Amino acid sequence: MYTSRLMNEETDMLVDAILKLESREECYRLLEDLLTIREVNDLSQRIHVAKLLQDKVTYTEITQQTGASSATIGRVNRALVYGADGYKMILQKLTGEDTDK
Repeated sequence: MYTSRLMNEETDMLVDAILKLESREECYRLLEDLLTIREVNDLSQRIHVAKLLQDKVTYTEITQQTGASSATIGRVNRALVYGADGYKMILQKLTGEDTDK
């Protein structure tokens, strides 16, 4: 079982709230109240960058496609290589791949 360094009572409440969402509309409503537009855009960009890195797209091409800085791309790449496998897990789910690979 995975134990996150982020785990605490308040973060548990956030995670539980996300798990209760039942539709894209509900998710947008929560994101709009919880985060700034910039924060939502930043998070969205990171997932896009992770997908492109997984697809072996170069940093230069990723910057051109997403507008992400090399620092952001590097951060996402480090998470893909050394992180908690969150990006890998969600990209597999988004593409419909078997998550037990």
